[in-house]
Amino acid sequence: MASMVLFNEVEESYIMIKPDGVGEIISRFENNGFKLKGLKLFHCPKQLAEEHYKDLSSKPFFPKLITYITLGPVVCMAWEGVGVVASAHKLIGATNPLQGEPGIIRGDLAVQTGRNAVYGSDNPENGKREIELTEWTPVQTPWLVE
Repeated sequence: MASMVLFNEVEESYIMIKPDGVGEIISRFENNGFKLKGLKLFHCPKQLAEEHYKDLSSKPFFPKLITYITLGPVVCMAWEGVGVVASAHKLIGATNPLQGEPGIIRGDLAVQTGRNAVYGSDNPENGKREIELTEWTPVQTPWLVE
């Protein structure tokens, strides 16, 4: 069941740019007013990939998915903002890129379900579970927040 977004309720979402999707994706989130809370380049080990995608382990494409996600580094990001989970899914688009509209990340940057460029948390609870951050305050914060 989808979470209801309350007015001004700030959420966090985990977004992972897959090995073939690094490029303009970050600016799409920034242009929608979300705050990048953390970013790391990470080469996902097979065991962690299998744990991350365990809900898909019975699917016939699972072995190829694990091979794909462990091919090279991914960019792991934590984004913050009101309604970021639902908005991220609109920016990312359908799992099958062929169903994606122009202007949507998967519609623009991917052509196969198994190679769809980006992953996003499906709800705020999973976002909290998936994010691993070092806490810090950006140096410009005093000038951005009254």
